[in-house]
Amino acid sequence: MEGSENDGGLTPIARWKSEFSRAFQYYLDRSAPHTIRRWLGTLAVAMIYVLRVYYVQGFYVISYGLGIYILNLLIGFLSPKVDPELEALNGAALPTKGSDEFKPFVRRLPEFKFWYVITKAFLVAFVLTFFSVLDVPVFWPILLCYWIFLFFLTMKRQILHMIKYKYIPFDIGKQRYGDKNSASSSGTRRD
Repeated sequence: MEGSENDGGLTPIARWKSEFSRAFQYYLDRSAPHTIRRWLGTLAVAMIYVLRVYYVQGFYVISYGLGIYILNLLIGFLSPKVDPELEALNGAALPTKGSDEFKPFVRRLPEFKFWYVITKAFLVAFVLTFFSVLDVPVFWPILLCYWIFLFFLTMKRQILHMIKYKYIPFDIGKQRYGDKNSASSSGTRRD
């Protein structure tokens, strides 16, 4: 049996798929700390998709489905991993006094996965715009109005849930310790 010693009996296609998967995961892992660059890349992909839909004047049903999917992902991103409503039924509750245990906000859908799935959704939707069979003729303003209506109803419910259970899914404005600039400037003296 020739070649079975070094490739483990894999076919060339399986070997290529494994190598591609490993390389893709490597670059995906390297992109993890670069949040702003990742989101700018996603914004570029989204703009290309929007330009494609505008240019062909079609594929509104695909855009509507993409919008509903992104709305679903947004709800997962803004929701806590453990729902306080269900916790209250089980007897456990969020801390209400200073002496209670602190529970940090943990998202149901982490930021990296949120970014990855949205980017993948835009890429899939972009590829789908090349199949004319998927260009269903619809009156797009109705789809847009319905999506806006769903968005506001869903966000209203989510914001009321946040207010009721007193959680904020963003860390903007929280105090940070160990600032490099303050430590370096305190050691130097200016005359």
